[in-house]
Amino acid sequence: MTITSPSLAPLDIASRLGRLRARLGDLGVDAMLVTRLTNVRYLTGFTGSAAMLLVGPDAAVFVTDGRYRDQSAEQLGAAGVDARVMVGTTLAAQREYLVEAAASFRRLALEDHDVTWAQQREFAAAFANAELVPAGTPVEDLRRVKDAGEVDRIRAACAIADDAFMELAPSMGSGITERQFALALEFAMRERGASAMSFDPIIASGPNGAMPHARPSDRVIARSELVVCDFGCIVDGYCSDMTRTVSVGDPGPDARHLYDVVLASQAAGRDAVAVGADCAAVDKASRDVIDAAGLGETFLHGTGHGVGLDIHEAPRVASSARDTLRDGDVVTVEPGVYLPGVGGVRIEDTLFVTPVGPVQLTLTPKDLVL
Repeated sequence: MTITSPSLAPLDIASRLGRLRARLGDLGVDAMLVTRLTNVRYLTGFTGSAAMLLVGPDAAVFVTDGRYRDQSAEQLGAAGVDARVMVGTTLAAQREYLVEAAASFRRLALEDHDVTWAQQREFAAAFANAELVPAGTPVEDLRRVKDAGEVDRIRAACAIADDAFMELAPSMGSGITERQFALALEFAMRERGASAMSFDPIIASGPNGAMPHARPSDRVIARSELVVCDFGCIVDGYCSDMTRTVSVGDPGPDARHLYDVVLASQAAGRDAVAVGADCAAVDKASRDVIDAAGLGETFLHGTGHGVGLDIHEAPRVASSARDTLRDGDVVTVEPGVYLPGVGGVRIEDTLFVTPVGPVQLTLTPKDLVL
């Protein structure tokens, strides 16, 4: 079974190196060494587990090892990426090739959020003729605004997660454990075309729901209790993310009250999502509803985050965020309340930010009782 669409819009990979080059001047550098594999993938289309990319003002140099000789040539060619490709049998040989290619550069930027202290020392010794400076997050900044192909892949991943969960949710009343349900959900998403999970599914029933990142256990999911289900999958590298809280049978008035507060909070946050909106203001819109219900101290995390090649990427949607939403962002809105020894409620959607308002990509109904 597969529900992924064969007509996904193509990814606009070929233009990305040029967009990064245009930022080198703002960084005050001659070139940038990209070592974070997710960023290498974004810029080149390469999906292997080892590579580095040197981006200069006029040329790019891509290095990998012998395992990816054919794959790298095929993927960079298919993406229309103009780069010199060197396949080296050792890391030392690859680095030597990069050093030679960078011989004329005087200031070289490193991805300081990816390079370890030990690696920085190794690069400093290798690129002895260049001043190494921190790059910040220029590639991550480019990745924020999604093109049509990226949105299509996120939408397809969301559709897989929707379909799998809606089929399996009734089985929660059959004496299944959290772990068994999580495994069944993962299998169902893979069966429908997902290549992997965005993260390990969170299936947290009863008191386990009071832990926002609880791991599925061997606890049997009981009737008339809250069950927090947070999960997502990957299609062609792009993630989905969704949370629904459900109950097999009526969980009672206290649980319903918690659910209704979070449902209203999540709606307020969704309504606040707009091009130009402060990320902190979106967080506040959700948080104010929970605060007004006297549950503010039980909302233990930020309201959301960006989604793309990584399950958590820019922008952050939190009270401490200092950013605004852009046309093309894909973000989550996921408020929650967590009561120790009792349980929790979290409701989350993934939203595509557009000039006419947010487009909801996660479509599973928000019905509490199964």
